[in-house]
Amino acid sequence: MSSLPIPNADAQAHSQKLSALIQNRIIEDNGWISFADFMQMALYQPQLGYYSGGAKKFGIGGDFVTAPEISPLFAQALANQAAQVLADTQGSILELGAGTGKLAADLLLALQGLSQLPEHYFILEVSAHLRQIQLETLQRLLPSELMARVTWLDTLPNDFVGMIVGNEVLDAIPVHLIHNTAEGLCERGVAYDAGFIWQDKPLISGDLFEIAKAMVLPKGYLTEICPAASGLIASLGQALKRGVIIMLDYGFAAHEYYHPQRNTGTLMCHYQHYAHAEPLIHAGLQDITAHVDFTAIAHAGVNSGLLLGGFCSQARFLMNSGILQLLSQVSPHDMAQYAPLAAAAQKLLSPAEMGDLFKVIAFTREFDAPLLGFSAGDKSHTL
Repeated sequence: MSSLPIPNADAQAHSQKLSALIQNRIIEDNGWISFADFMQMALYQPQLGYYSGGAKKFGIGGDFVTAPEISPLFAQALANQAAQVLADTQGSILELGAGTGKLAADLLLALQGLSQLPEHYFILEVSAHLRQIQLETLQRLLPSELMARVTWLDTLPNDFVGMIVGNEVLDAIPVHLIHNTAEGLCERGVAYDAGFIWQDKPLISGDLFEIAKAMVLPKGYLTEICPAASGLIASLGQALKRGVIIMLDYGFAAHEYYHPQRNTGTLMCHYQHYAHAEPLIHAGLQDITAHVDFTAIAHAGVNSGLLLGGFCSQARFLMNSGILQLLSQVSPHDMAQYAPLAAAAQKLLSPAEMGDLFKVIAFTREFDAPLLGFSAGDKSHTL
């Protein structure tokens, strides 16, 4: 895409290394791989994938900005929800894919202020590069007594008690592309011909076929299915002995996700603050995401024995969790402090920004109290 910034020589060399590996994988797999396999390598190939390589990803100078980077108000509101769970369970927090570590730092500081610290703050992070960034962030922002509560994990724990949280985790899980052509259902994958190209392959049996067939898609419709996201929720359900799972991400309920007019899917790439829809370029240099089908996530949780604890917009969740009260603690007359906080709150809450597109879903196990974050505006019935 001509409008995107051109990668520098080092970045191009990095991308070419990863592209060669993906090309070899395509050759080994008889000239075609699923888009899920392409996305897995583009994002997570050790040392070369987008999340496992060394380029700056988050915030100014990166490719996108996440809610914890926008303002500590996000974590402080989430801490009110976490405090409710921790007061009941006396457990720990487990964060999935902790980004820069900013959410972990702000959550721990806020929970200290609420006198409701978790026993442990576990971080499950697949990227060694991001683990290092998280460690540096936490060491910079936390006193040693809070730092002592932080532990990185390689696998999900057994019999976890407390709160599991994932912010913008589900959207980065590799998706399969389904294309309902005039000839029938196909899976759209990736081939190579002087560059990566799209190629459809008939889909006639298997789990993907059964899921796609049940959706009754219009002819010409292209969309995503993400069995791996449902698999993650099922795994979290097995790991959670008592407590709450909260996932925050952008997406829709199924009736909106697979609306007839959304006929080219939701696949999106982020490269140096440019959003575009060309995932086959700049391998390893750009984020690749798809919106979350929250109906599929809800089914995965309930099918693994969890109870649906709530589903609502990010704006509603944050307001239920006290973000406006947090903002009101700063005097509007102190413009130097108030103005940036108010602007950040606007970005987190506004329907035109993150407020409506981002959703929050919760699951519970052996946790009976109504969750603070869903006390008003719960939209579970829409799933």
